[in-house]
Amino acid sequence: MAPALPCRPKLRLLCVALAFLLAVDIGRADIYEDIEIIWSADHTYYFMDGESEALALSLDYNRGSAFKSKEMYHFVRIDIDIKLIEGNSAGTVCTVYTISEGPWEVHDEIDLEFLGNSTGEPYTLHTNIFANGVGGREQQFKLWFDPSSEYHTYSIVWNPKRITIEVDGVTVRTFDNNEDQGVPFPSYQRQRVYGSLWSAEDWATQGGRVKTDWSLAPFVSYYRNYNVTWCQPSPGVLWCGTEPAESTHFNLSPKALADLQWVRDNHYVIYDYCLDRSNRYNDATRPKECSLPPRP
Repeated sequence: MAPALPCRPKLRLLCVALAFLLAVDIGRADIYEDIEIIWSADHTYYFMDGESEALALSLDYNRGSAFKSKEMYHFVRIDIDIKLIEGNSAGTVCTVYTISEGPWEVHDEIDLEFLGNSTGEPYTLHTNIFANGVGGREQQFKLWFDPSSEYHTYSIVWNPKRITIEVDGVTVRTFDNNEDQGVPFPSYQRQRVYGSLWSAEDWATQGGRVKTDWSLAPFVSYYRNYNVTWCQPSPGVLWCGTEPAESTHFNLSPKALADLQWVRDNHYVIYDYCLDRSNRYNDATRPKECSLPPRP
């Protein structure tokens, strides 16, 4: 892990760049060597799943289990394969997310949460982004496959221009950096990767109407092929955080734009905070980014 560097506010970007240069190797990680169990080691186990080493997290009535990365990252791509609980998973939540470790009131976080459901009903992929302590940016998706029958790859791509969430390489969500318009964005704090399996039967499945059938416990989810790729700037630029504002290096590809349209055209987006017409927001309180044009 890179050592802490004393940083004056005006030198913040330079300090972050130096921390990056002192950090771990670009483009590698290992689910056994680079993560550690933080909840309930007796509810977890490593095993060989084919040619890949995998980690199982389990949940029973008493407790769940979780892991975290040993390193912290700043502008990075995180890829991990997950196989979710088979059968009736109502009330369970399986996660992979990143979060900063500074004061909670200004924390940054990028969430992927898989909300379980009754047998035969689809999982919900719940995503949220916190920046400078401000969240409430939920988007939810139904998936176009059964995420419990085999592994699928889930990715968080975080660069200075946007956050992108991918499922099996398909871009399902973006969150643009609109700091110049007064919208908070995770720019300065490093984040650590976490994964967990826990109970949220009071809200996770159909708003808490469907409870967990604890007679089916333990519930187990599986993780493998954890990989970290540091953000790569354009040629001649020291670090992603110093990429010029006018650079097109992080522009969305035609495929990513087509993916986003495909996801919406096929009604895989089941909730979008910007489109919420309930009593949650009115025209005066709706988050500012909802009225801004998308960045290229």
